[in-house]
Order: sequence, then structure tokens, then C-alpha cells
Amino acid sequence: MRIIPAIDIIDGKCVRLSKGDYNTQKTYNEHPLEVAKAFESHGIEYLHLVDLDGAKSKHIVNHKVLETIATKTSLKIDFGGGLKSDEDLKIAFNSGASQITGGSIAVKEPDTFTSWITAFGADKIILGADVKGEYIATDGWLETSDKSLFDFLAYYEAIGVTSTICTDISKDGMLAGPSFDLYEKIIAQSKIQLIASGGISTFAELPKLADMGCEGTIIGKAIYENRISLKELEDFILNPSKFS
Repeated sequence: MRIIPAIDIIDGKCVRLSKGDYNTQKTYNEHPLEVAKAFESHGIEYLHLVDLDGAKSKHIVNHKVLETIATKTSLKIDFGGGLKSDEDLKIAFNSGASQITGGSIAVKEPDTFTSWITAFGADKIILGADVKGEYIATDGWLETSDKSLFDFLAYYEAIGVTSTICTDISKDGMLAGPSFDLYEKIIAQSKIQLIASGGISTFAELPKLADMGCEGTIIGKAIYENRISLKELEDFILNPSKFS
């Protein structure tokens, strides 16, 4: 299972929210590159970089942060937040993103999202499935749609999507544990590779997610609040069988 730390960006700074509420913003570091380099120094290869300004503005905003991290580390970066147009995608990839995640666009403009899969390949485009009570939420989690998570995944699986990041918004940033039951249902019902996101609070949850069959897991606040150390993550990456 891939370990994918998250850096969320507002005003160029590394922040975290609780349940996607911008009013709960807490700044952890004013220099995201420092955080990214710390991840890399512990053997981490992947980064989930979220442009929260972009998610709210509905277009890419913090691409300079992406470019800085991409040029000054070797991290493989999945970038999301506010990607609404072909031009946004072009900027993201030109700024160094290895992959992009599209959530709101996949709900509101499925033809556009599908065209991205065709143009760039399914390995470059991750489906963002952010849920409130098993319904898909959009626009930086400020809106909830009438689309069922499982219908949403089935639709895009048929089109060729191979990977999804599923975040239970009620868990995100709460340090109360991930949605194990929801992830079990997804793995049972879909062949799309699942990247778990939201609620990770202790190291012990990681082997459980791996044993369930999650392809990756995104970890945010648990790292920043020192609930999970980078040394623990390094050990897990080097010797995952030791923890299974």
C-alpha cells in the first residue's frame, strides 16, 4: 500500500481543515517545500497536494507551489483542487504534477472529465470521490450532490477509470479513524483501485487498510499533530510485511 502524505495549500501555506470547513483553518508551515523535503528524507515517494484556494475559486491558483515542490524534490505529485478546464490541467502538468485528481468536474461536467481520461490516459487521472453520507460532495466540499457514491464509481469504472481517492468528509481532519466500513463496501463492489483518505489517526490503522486491499492511503493531520511519525512511515514503507 502506498503511503501518500497530504499538503493542503491556502495562500501558499501548508494548512489543514476539519471536515473541509475553511473556518477551521490551521497553518502548520508557511513553507510547503520544507514539509515536502521532510517527507522525501524519510523514504516517501508520493505526495497529495491540494489547492484549497483553487477548490474555492474553481480554477487553479497555487500552481507555483506545485512547481517549486516538483522541481526541488523527486516526489511523484498528485495535484487537485479547482481543476475545471483543459487550461487548468495543462498548467498542472506543466508545473510538474505526475497525476491530477478531478472531483467536482467529474460530477458536474462528466464529458470534460472523460475527455481528460481519453487525452492523458487513466493512469494520469484520478477520480476524486468525496462523500457526505455516501453522496458525492463538490466544490471544496461546500456542496452535496444527489449522486450516490456507488453509482458514481460504477459509471466511471465502465468508462475506464482505474483509481479513486475516496474521502469521508465527516472523518476528514477529525483524527477519529477512517471509514473502514465504507472502504470495505467500495472494495467489494468496485474494481477501481482505492486510495483511502480522511480520519487517519494512528499508525495501527495503516496495516488494517493495507490488509483490506487499499492501494494507497492519504495521511494529513495525523502527521502534523505528531500522531504518526515520519520514522514510523519510513519503517512501514521499507518493511510492510512486518506489520501485516
